[in-house]
Amino acid sequence: MRRRPGEELRDRLRRRDPGYRIIRRAARLTVVASLVFYGCRYGLGNITLATYALFGTVATGSFAQLPGPPAERARTLLTALPVAWSLVAVGTVLAVSTAAASAGMLVVGFAVAFAGVGGPRLVGLANALQLFYILACFPPYQPESLPARLAGVTLGAVLVALAEVTLWPDPAPVSFPQRLATAAGGLADLVDALADVLVARPGAAEEAARRHARAAQLVDQVRMPRLPVTARPTSAGRRDRAWRDAAAAVQEVLAVTGPLASRPDVPGSGDADLADALRRCAASLRRSADVAVRRPGVAAVEEPERARALPPSWRAAGPARLRVDAAVRALADQVGTFATAVGIATGPPRRQAARPEAGPDRFWYAGRSAWSLYRQQFRAHLTPRSVYLEGAVRLAVALAAARVVAGVVNLQHGFWVLLATLSLMRASASDTRTTLRPALVGTVAGGAAGGLLLLVSPERQAYAALLPLALVLAFGVGPLLGLGWAQALLTLLLIVVFAQLNPASWQLAGARVLDVAIGAVVGVLAGLLLWPRGSGGELRRNAGAYLAASGRAAERIVEALAGTADAHPAVEAARRAEALASASFVQYHAERHDPRLSHVDWDAVLAAAHRASYGGQALLADRRPGALAPWPGPATALAARATRLREGYADLGRQVSRGRVDRPPVPADGTGDVARQVHGLVRDGEERPAVLSLVEVDGWLADLDGHLRRVAAAPP
Repeated sequence: MRRRPGEELRDRLRRRDPGYRIIRRAARLTVVASLVFYGCRYGLGNITLATYALFGTVATGSFAQLPGPPAERARTLLTALPVAWSLVAVGTVLAVSTAAASAGMLVVGFAVAFAGVGGPRLVGLANALQLFYILACFPPYQPESLPARLAGVTLGAVLVALAEVTLWPDPAPVSFPQRLATAAGGLADLVDALADVLVARPGAAEEAARRHARAAQLVDQVRMPRLPVTARPTSAGRRDRAWRDAAAAVQEVLAVTGPLASRPDVPGSGDADLADALRRCAASLRRSADVAVRRPGVAAVEEPERARALPPSWRAAGPARLRVDAAVRALADQVGTFATAVGIATGPPRRQAARPEAGPDRFWYAGRSAWSLYRQQFRAHLTPRSVYLEGAVRLAVALAAARVVAGVVNLQHGFWVLLATLSLMRASASDTRTTLRPALVGTVAGGAAGGLLLLVSPERQAYAALLPLALVLAFGVGPLLGLGWAQALLTLLLIVVFAQLNPASWQLAGARVLDVAIGAVVGVLAGLLLWPRGSGGELRRNAGAYLAASGRAAERIVEALAGTADAHPAVEAARRAEALASASFVQYHAERHDPRLSHVDWDAVLAAAHRASYGGQALLADRRPGALAPWPGPATALAARATRLREGYADLGRQVSRGRVDRPPVPADGTGDVARQVHGLVRDGEERPAVLSLVEVDGWLADLDGHLRRVAAAPP
């Protein structure tokens, strides 16, 4: 049956604009912008008020890309108003000279861009805040107009915030807690299936394999590169840190369940008590998932109970059963970590607790003030190895240079130069060059159409009638059709607006084309001179450093458990390295991939480093230093194996830093079968359950060795 043209168009629109978010935003923006511009320009006759009200509307309604449901976005806009006022005031004062305005652009450009380190809300506000300073720092120098400028910005932002919740509000996006709860539910189903495998229920192994594949897909959806920028819990605050730890815990649960689902000696190696322990873990995962999304009737708990008790029959178990016991204990540890993290994310702030004797506190941030957490996160990225710092410096230099050019050449609409630089500049030189051609072609097309319109109909009334249509085209149709169309329709909109603010001729269209060309060229030059590869170079260096730091942390953790070292410094170093590597990886996914980096499976690299760092911290979290010391023989063997693994991680880190993995690390196989040694100890009268920690550490080290091999063998 042949489909109607209207149905095909609707389906195409749904594919390009799921949920009609772009259309909704364009409709809200058109209503608010038309209202404030008509009211201020024609109702009050105040050009300054009309200009700042319109651009305040466009900045907060289009350039601000904020996370969360409509009410939350509206609150964020209103909260940011004092910052907008201060930027408009600073720009108004510094417009006294090109030198002052350019110096201010350098400082403001860096500060606003680098503020994105603090989280997705600050990232989403950055471009809008840049616009407030950019608009105000151009002539004419009129400090007396500051009240009208502030009133216009306030009017536009307040009406946009009101429209967010009253005019065709967007459906609430899928939040990170919802994604996390779905992943936890899939893991709970997998753990239930593994309980059936332990008691050798018919068909359980096949069902466990199916559920493992599904759980892996769901867990993949909570990894940062897989999430929209506005959905990532990357802020420095307590809640987002707890959500990140909860996501790390579900990845660890998946890593622990993998061997249980695939090892041939697992089916039938357990008993009903051990299967019940797994089912309690599954129930804990489901309860934590309910708490994460605050389902009705589910109360948040501050300290969830960890199901770590072993059945008495473990003392009669053979080596295979001891491995299963150790895996179940490790699984229960991670389930408890997940529950604790969810409790911190959804519960009230806690008091600062002393550092535990057992090891580095995974939840050290739970009692810290928001100010100290943000200060620490900003300080961690004040390094040339941070993609946040690089991006902020690159953008600030480009905007300052564009302001110098606009002031020295005395361009009539210099604001458009900086707007082009801000809109078209990307994180790498190749990406910025890619935007140049469609942007210029679109601008020329839009300028030609606008110039023709100015020649045919120079009357102001015609442009007043065209304003709503131009707004819909620029912010609704343009983003759906691509960069060239977006620039063409934005150019047409600007011509329609400025033709109503001041007397205009066809030369206005030519000025727009020239300004965009200058702004784009400035952006390309800045990208070529400052870190032209974007995040690619930093990804190599930071991922290699993270591998090396994680290997050192793994070695120190085993030595700490053996009672011969302090793991705290190495764990802290791994955490710092992880922050830089993760930021580089997330930024890398937002850019065009460098073919020189395609020889490395970066997902596998970060998974190997993550397993060493987070898995080791989980082992150390509930065990006192020296927990393995009562059994010096196996403990020494495990420490020696950890040293070989550290060397393997360091070697792999050096290869990754070169952008190519061309040789496998030296295997770090253990000496002897630790599970058999523990079985012998138990048979000789050892009754302390802590002896199973030897088997847990051995299983973790074997998993790390497997991760290294997978990185070397995995296709990019």
